[in-house]
Amino acid sequence: MAPSRPLLSAALALLLLPQPMLRAQETAFLSLPDAPEVHLAASDLQSSSSTSQPAPQAETHKQQHATEEQMEEQLHQRMAVVIPNFNAVLDGHPIPLTRRQKMRAAFRSAIDPYQFGLAFVTSSYGQALDSHDTIDANGVRHGYGQGWEGFGKRYGANYTDQFTGAIIGNGILPALLHQDARYYRMGERASFAKRFFYAISTAVICHSDSGRLQPNYSNVLGNLASGGISNLYYPEAERGFGLTVEQGMIVTAEGSIGSLLVEFYPDVRRHFSKKKGIATP
Repeated sequence: MAPSRPLLSAALALLLLPQPMLRAQETAFLSLPDAPEVHLAASDLQSSSSTSQPAPQAETHKQQHATEEQMEEQLHQRMAVVIPNFNAVLDGHPIPLTRRQKMRAAFRSAIDPYQFGLAFVTSSYGQALDSHDTIDANGVRHGYGQGWEGFGKRYGANYTDQFTGAIIGNGILPALLHQDARYYRMGERASFAKRFFYAISTAVICHSDSGRLQPNYSNVLGNLASGGISNLYYPEAERGFGLTVEQGMIVTAEGSIGSLLVEFYPDVRRHFSKKKGIATP
């Protein structure tokens, strides 16, 4: 996955919003804060002595209906009207998703119109900076070049980076590894310091489907896998194992920016709505 994808996505969102000065009122502790509580499915709460007993059909149907309602609600979440926020739990009471639902959410995010617009912006920026292009000692240009052909290559590369990152890191790997790729917003119930350190920690720590905290293998391995796929279409000078690992680690670290945005965007929105006298939920 190219390192520009999550960083530019978060930067674009930040440009769309006025940013207030968020000041912490206490010293930030280095220890990881408690994560939001996960509400498990009824089948996950059964004791080991009763695991052999099938759940009542009515209870199973009720659980399926609840997860579908939750999914539909999350697939309508956006920041600043246009930026999709499908992969976040804002109320702190999530229900574990099925494998199919994880893939559905990942695919819906990958094909959202915002992603196509973001690829256009990042490609235009790359065209202006002549990214993915080098000139050797003999003055010969290598890479994507300029003109519409060069722009098309940059657009295709940027969108493919975004697509593979979303599908692998938010869909395939969470489904296979039984991890929950969603961001659980901590909200105003905690101090600024705890929320800040919790948000940046989610790049490498996540919940399992059973609610336990564990290393975020899905995010890290997803970034590495997406970077590996980019070797198929990036210029030769930008390929190789070392560059793939380096870019994957950079993208993982930059993912913290998006988490901070999800965590504090409601506060920012509420702050400016109050200044304008607009009631917010």
